[in-house]
Amino acid sequence: MPVASISELTMRPCCRSRVPCSSPSVSSRAPGCGVLSRRSQLTACRLASSSRPRHSLSTLVAAVEDPPAQSTSGQDEAEEELNMDEMYKRFEQLLDKYDYSFKVGDKVDGHIFRVDAKGAFVDVGSKAPAYCSVEEVSVAKVDRATQVLESDTRREFEIVYVGRDTDIQLSLKQVEMQVLWQRIRQLKEEDITVMGKVVGSNRGGLTVETMGLQGFVPGSHLAGARVEDMEEHVGKTLELKFLEVDEERQRLVFSNRRASTQADMQGLNVGDVVEGVVQSVKPYGAFVDIGGVNGLLHISQISHDRIANVENVLSAGDKLKVMILTQDRERGRVSLSTKKLEPTPGDMLRDPALVYARAEEMAKSFKERVAQVQAQEAQ
Repeated sequence: MPVASISELTMRPCCRSRVPCSSPSVSSRAPGCGVLSRRSQLTACRLASSSRPRHSLSTLVAAVEDPPAQSTSGQDEAEEELNMDEMYKRFEQLLDKYDYSFKVGDKVDGHIFRVDAKGAFVDVGSKAPAYCSVEEVSVAKVDRATQVLESDTRREFEIVYVGRDTDIQLSLKQVEMQVLWQRIRQLKEEDITVMGKVVGSNRGGLTVETMGLQGFVPGSHLAGARVEDMEEHVGKTLELKFLEVDEERQRLVFSNRRASTQADMQGLNVGDVVEGVVQSVKPYGAFVDIGGVNGLLHISQISHDRIANVENVLSAGDKLKVMILTQDRERGRVSLSTKKLEPTPGDMLRDPALVYARAEEMAKSFKERVAQVQAQEAQ
């Protein structure tokens, strides 16, 4: 009697006749056809044996064992008389030989042998094919698993569920998430600007989506926006900097203000004279808009003369020329001075128009004095 090959044994009758397989399998999912793992081959043999003649089980065992010896007619007759219980016992031993233990959280390498719209069937060496649903094939939202996966390919998966009756659920999304969080931590460390789409708003700030994940932009970190105008940003794309990255809590916090300020500050240097408009006046100084960046003109840097009340000198809407004293690109802060631009001490109080007119001249003179001091210190 000829011995069947492994490939013949692992193919159902419908497959050998080239008819598409439609027989149900575990969890009512059709595993499809193709070459499976050794463990799956053994299981296929067991299933096929239940509908074969009595002598066929011995053929199945012989085909799986390493490797079968040439049989004679006498041996064939002896196999015919083998006790079926003994044969099934030997078959169970072979199944146990190739048994594997699977746990939630394990990473497994799997062969994808069938993909449809709802998910993919994967051979990971278990008793039955594992399954990866369309919800778990990618971090990004997809309508069909075939948009991401292809048949006859290998991928690394994470086991997310192990149930009874050999039911194993896989996730490619979880593997991608780990790589994505690693990339996000790197972006934060390098202070890289990313783009995010605004998908929601509330009085506290904006919900944004970037790289397939959602994060939050507090209202205080939104450049040039008022709380009542939050809804107007929905649908827009913003430049963002990472403020907080918490993988354990799945939490991302961004700053649009830092990203915008850093971009606006690219052309600014300490010692430059720029025009600005007073945005607000505080007891400790005034905030001045210098082309998208709000700089602080501290009360001590307004004039050489003492000032008791800033509101007596400056008002919102005043146009000024100011010198950049310092800038902190990381925190998006700029400190300004009109004191350094006064032709004579107290001119900002007596004649601010004169300070405005001679600002570049005084800034040049100030830089020359600084350079002379630095040269003397170097000698």
